[in-house]
Amino acid sequence: MRRVPGFAIAILAAAGLAAGTAQSRPSKLPFVPANSSARIDNRYWPMKPGSRWVYREGAARVDVTVLSRTEKILGIETRVVHDVKSENGRVIEDTYDWYAEDRKGNVWYMGEATKEYGNGRIDTAGSWRAGVHGARPGVIVPAHPRIGVSYHQEYLEGQAEDNARNLSVDEQVGVPQGHYNKVFMTRETTPLEPKLLEYKFYAPDVGPVLAVAVSPKPDTEQLVSFRRGG
Repeated sequence: MRRVPGFAIAILAAAGLAAGTAQSRPSKLPFVPANSSARIDNRYWPMKPGSRWVYREGAARVDVTVLSRTEKILGIETRVVHDVKSENGRVIEDTYDWYAEDRKGNVWYMGEATKEYGNGRIDTAGSWRAGVHGARPGVIVPAHPRIGVSYHQEYLEGQAEDNARNLSVDEQVGVPQGHYNKVFMTRETTPLEPKLLEYKFYAPDVGPVLAVAVSPKPDTEQLVSFRRGG
Protein backbone atom coordinates (compact mmCIF):
# COMPACT_ATOMS: atom_id res chain seq x y z
CA MET A 1 0.00 0.00 0.00
CA ARG A 2 1.34 3.41 -0.97
CA ARG A 3 1.20 6.04 1.77
CA VAL A 4 0.54 9.62 0.73
CA PRO A 5 0.85 11.72 3.91
CA GLY A 6 1.01 15.13 2.21
CA PHE A 7 1.05 16.89 -1.13
CA ALA A 8 4.87 17.07 -1.43
CA ILE A 9 5.27 13.33 -0.91
CA ALA A 10 2.24 12.74 -3.12
CA ILE A 11 4.10 14.29 -6.04
CA LEU A 12 6.99 11.89 -5.54
CA ALA A 13 4.69 8.91 -5.15
CA ALA A 14 2.73 9.79 -8.26
CA ALA A 15 5.89 10.46 -10.25
CA GLY A 16 7.10 6.99 -9.34
CA LEU A 17 3.84 5.51 -10.51
CA ALA A 18 4.06 7.41 -13.76
CA ALA A 19 7.31 5.74 -14.73
CA GLY A 20 6.79 2.66 -16.85
CA THR A 21 2.97 2.87 -16.75
CA ALA A 22 1.50 2.31 -20.18
CA GLN A 23 -1.27 4.51 -21.54
CA SER A 24 -4.64 2.79 -21.32
CA ARG A 25 -7.75 4.06 -23.10
CA PRO A 26 -11.32 2.77 -22.77
CA SER A 27 -12.54 0.86 -25.79
CA LYS A 28 -16.00 2.39 -26.25
CA LEU A 29 -18.21 5.23 -25.13
CA PRO A 30 -20.78 4.39 -22.45
CA PHE A 31 -24.47 5.33 -22.35
CA VAL A 32 -25.91 6.86 -19.20
CA PRO A 33 -28.84 4.73 -17.92
CA ALA A 34 -32.24 6.39 -18.27
CA ASN A 35 -33.03 5.64 -14.62
CA SER A 36 -30.25 7.94 -13.37
CA SER A 37 -31.18 10.84 -11.08
CA ALA A 38 -29.90 13.93 -9.22
CA ARG A 39 -29.72 11.99 -5.93
CA ILE A 40 -25.99 11.28 -5.54
CA ASP A 41 -24.78 9.21 -2.58
CA ASN A 42 -21.78 7.40 -4.06
CA ARG A 43 -19.44 6.73 -1.11
CA TYR A 44 -16.45 8.23 -2.91
CA TRP A 45 -18.21 11.47 -3.77
CA PRO A 46 -21.57 12.05 -2.06
CA MET A 47 -23.17 15.24 -3.39
CA LYS A 48 -25.76 16.26 -0.83
CA PRO A 49 -27.08 19.78 -1.47
CA GLY A 50 -25.24 22.29 0.70
CA SER A 51 -22.00 20.28 0.79
CA ARG A 52 -18.94 22.42 0.24
CA TRP A 53 -15.27 21.65 -0.42
CA VAL A 54 -12.50 24.28 -0.36
CA TYR A 55 -9.16 23.46 -2.00
CA ARG A 56 -5.79 25.17 -2.28
CA GLU A 57 -3.96 25.05 -5.61
CA GLY A 58 -0.75 27.07 -5.32
CA ALA A 59 -1.85 30.66 -4.75
CA ALA A 60 -5.38 29.90 -5.88
CA ARG A 61 -8.47 28.91 -3.88
CA VAL A 62 -11.13 26.59 -5.30
CA ASP A 63 -14.65 26.54 -3.80
CA VAL A 64 -16.94 23.66 -4.83
CA THR A 65 -20.58 23.78 -3.67
CA VAL A 66 -23.43 21.36 -4.33
CA LEU A 67 -26.53 23.42 -5.14
CA SER A 68 -30.15 22.55 -4.48
CA ARG A 69 -30.76 23.25 -8.18
CA THR A 70 -31.22 20.48 -10.70
CA GLU A 71 -31.27 20.59 -14.48
CA LYS A 72 -32.64 18.11 -17.01
CA ILE A 73 -30.13 16.78 -19.56
CA LEU A 74 -30.97 13.96 -21.99
CA GLY A 75 -34.22 13.59 -20.06
CA ILE A 76 -32.33 12.94 -16.80
CA GLU A 77 -32.54 15.17 -13.73
CA THR A 78 -28.96 16.21 -12.91
CA ARG A 79 -27.40 17.83 -9.84
CA VAL A 80 -25.81 21.26 -10.34
CA VAL A 81 -22.42 21.87 -8.69
CA HIS A 82 -20.81 25.32 -8.65
CA ASP A 83 -17.01 25.49 -8.89
CA VAL A 84 -15.24 28.84 -8.42
CA LYS A 85 -11.48 29.35 -8.68
CA SER A 86 -10.06 32.61 -7.36
CA GLU A 87 -6.69 34.21 -6.74
CA ASN A 88 -6.14 37.17 -4.42
CA GLY A 89 -9.91 37.55 -4.18
CA ARG A 90 -10.35 37.74 -7.96
CA VAL A 91 -12.39 35.09 -9.78
CA ILE A 92 -10.35 33.50 -12.56
CA GLU A 93 -12.67 30.60 -13.38
CA ASP A 94 -16.40 30.07 -12.78
CA THR A 95 -17.98 26.73 -13.65
CA TYR A 96 -21.32 24.94 -13.30
CA ASP A 97 -21.03 21.14 -13.53
CA TRP A 98 -23.88 18.64 -13.99
CA TYR A 99 -23.87 15.17 -12.44
CA ALA A 100 -26.27 12.24 -12.14
CA GLU A 101 -26.12 8.83 -10.44
CA ASP A 102 -27.51 5.59 -11.84
CA ARG A 103 -29.18 2.89 -9.75
CA LYS A 104 -25.90 0.98 -9.41
CA GLY A 105 -24.28 4.01 -7.77
CA ASN A 106 -22.04 5.16 -10.64
CA VAL A 107 -21.73 8.96 -10.87
CA TRP A 108 -22.04 10.34 -14.40
CA TYR A 109 -20.56 13.60 -15.61
CA MET A 110 -23.19 15.22 -17.83
CA GLY A 111 -21.37 18.40 -18.81
CA GLU A 112 -20.11 21.78 -17.67
CA ALA A 113 -20.59 25.47 -18.43
CA THR A 114 -17.28 27.14 -17.72
CA LYS A 115 -15.86 30.64 -18.00
CA GLU A 116 -12.17 31.50 -17.61
CA TYR A 117 -11.26 35.14 -17.04
CA GLY A 118 -7.95 36.63 -18.12
CA ASN A 119 -6.46 39.51 -20.08
CA GLY A 120 -9.85 41.18 -20.29
CA ARG A 121 -11.37 38.18 -22.06
CA ILE A 122 -13.79 35.37 -21.18
CA ASP A 123 -12.94 31.89 -22.46
CA THR A 124 -15.74 29.27 -22.57
CA ALA A 125 -13.80 26.71 -24.63
CA GLY A 126 -14.04 23.96 -21.98
CA SER A 127 -17.84 23.96 -21.95
CA TRP A 128 -19.85 20.95 -23.15
CA ARG A 129 -23.26 19.39 -22.54
CA ALA A 130 -24.27 15.77 -23.12
CA GLY A 131 -26.43 15.48 -26.21
CA VAL A 132 -25.23 18.74 -27.78
CA HIS A 133 -22.94 18.59 -30.86
CA GLY A 134 -22.31 14.88 -30.28
CA ALA A 135 -21.12 15.27 -26.67
CA ARG A 136 -21.50 12.15 -24.52
CA PRO A 137 -21.52 11.74 -20.73
CA GLY A 138 -18.94 9.65 -18.92
CA VAL A 139 -18.39 8.11 -15.50
CA ILE A 140 -16.65 10.47 -13.07
CA VAL A 141 -16.70 8.07 -10.08
CA PRO A 142 -17.65 4.37 -10.30
CA ALA A 143 -19.77 2.77 -7.58
CA HIS A 144 -17.44 -0.19 -7.09
CA PRO A 145 -14.04 0.57 -8.64
CA ARG A 146 -12.37 -2.40 -10.32
CA ILE A 147 -8.61 -2.00 -10.30
CA GLY A 148 -7.08 -1.60 -13.76
CA VAL A 149 -10.35 -0.66 -15.47
CA SER A 150 -10.26 2.43 -17.72
CA TYR A 151 -13.25 4.56 -18.71
CA HIS A 152 -14.31 7.82 -20.34
CA GLN A 153 -15.13 10.67 -17.96
CA GLU A 154 -16.40 13.00 -20.68
CA TYR A 155 -16.50 13.10 -24.45
CA LEU A 156 -16.80 15.87 -26.99
CA GLU A 157 -14.49 15.11 -29.88
CA GLY A 158 -11.54 17.47 -30.02
CA GLN A 159 -12.66 19.45 -26.97
CA ALA A 160 -13.37 17.22 -23.94
CA GLU A 161 -11.89 13.71 -23.90
CA ASP A 162 -10.78 12.98 -20.33
CA ASN A 163 -10.16 9.34 -19.37
CA ALA A 164 -9.50 7.67 -16.01
CA ARG A 165 -8.01 4.40 -14.83
CA ASN A 166 -8.67 2.87 -11.40
CA LEU A 167 -5.41 2.26 -9.51
CA SER A 168 -6.26 1.51 -5.87
CA VAL A 169 -8.93 1.69 -3.16
CA ASP A 170 -6.47 1.31 -0.28
CA GLU A 171 -4.48 4.56 -0.15
CA GLN A 172 -3.70 6.90 2.75
CA VAL A 173 -3.76 10.65 2.20
CA GLY A 174 -2.88 13.54 4.48
CA VAL A 175 -4.10 17.04 3.56
CA PRO A 176 -4.81 20.17 5.66
CA GLN A 177 -8.41 19.01 6.21
CA GLY A 178 -7.25 15.73 7.77
CA HIS A 179 -5.93 12.21 7.30
CA TYR A 180 -7.92 9.66 5.31
CA ASN A 181 -7.73 5.88 4.87
CA LYS A 182 -9.14 3.51 2.25
CA VAL A 183 -8.81 6.26 -0.35
CA PHE A 184 -9.75 5.60 -3.99
CA MET A 185 -6.99 6.60 -6.45
CA THR A 186 -7.30 7.20 -10.20
CA ARG A 187 -4.92 8.04 -13.00
CA GLU A 188 -6.24 10.63 -15.50
CA THR A 189 -5.11 11.40 -19.04
CA THR A 190 -6.49 12.92 -22.23
CA PRO A 191 -5.49 12.32 -25.87
CA LEU A 192 -5.95 16.05 -26.45
CA GLU A 193 -2.89 16.74 -24.25
CA PRO A 194 -0.66 13.62 -24.46
CA LYS A 195 1.81 14.97 -21.88
CA LEU A 196 -0.87 15.62 -19.27
CA LEU A 197 -0.85 13.13 -16.36
CA GLU A 198 -2.75 13.55 -13.10
CA TYR A 199 -3.65 11.41 -10.09
CA LYS A 200 -6.78 11.98 -8.03
CA PHE A 201 -7.68 10.72 -4.57
CA TYR A 202 -11.25 10.29 -3.24
CA ALA A 203 -11.88 9.70 0.47
CA PRO A 204 -14.94 7.67 1.55
CA ASP A 205 -17.87 9.83 2.69
CA VAL A 206 -15.98 13.02 1.75
CA GLY A 207 -15.12 13.10 -1.95
CA PRO A 208 -12.02 14.45 -3.74
CA VAL A 209 -9.29 15.31 -1.23
CA LEU A 210 -6.18 15.59 -3.41
CA ALA A 211 -5.21 15.99 -7.06
CA VAL A 212 -1.58 15.64 -8.13
CA ALA A 213 -0.41 16.65 -11.59
CA VAL A 214 3.00 15.20 -12.43
CA SER A 215 3.27 16.19 -16.11
CA PRO A 216 3.91 18.41 -17.93
CA LYS A 217 4.23 20.57 -14.79
CA PRO A 218 4.03 19.37 -11.15
CA ASP A 219 1.03 20.82 -9.31
CA THR A 220 -1.33 19.91 -6.46
CA GLU A 221 -4.84 20.72 -5.34
CA GLN A 222 -5.50 19.73 -1.72
CA LEU A 223 -8.57 19.90 0.49
CA VAL A 224 -8.39 22.51 3.24
CA SER A 225 -11.98 22.39 4.51
CA PHE A 226 -15.16 20.35 4.05
CA ARG A 227 -18.75 20.90 5.15
CA ARG A 228 -21.37 18.23 4.62
CA GLY A 229 -24.79 19.36 3.45
CA GLY A 230 -27.67 19.19 5.88
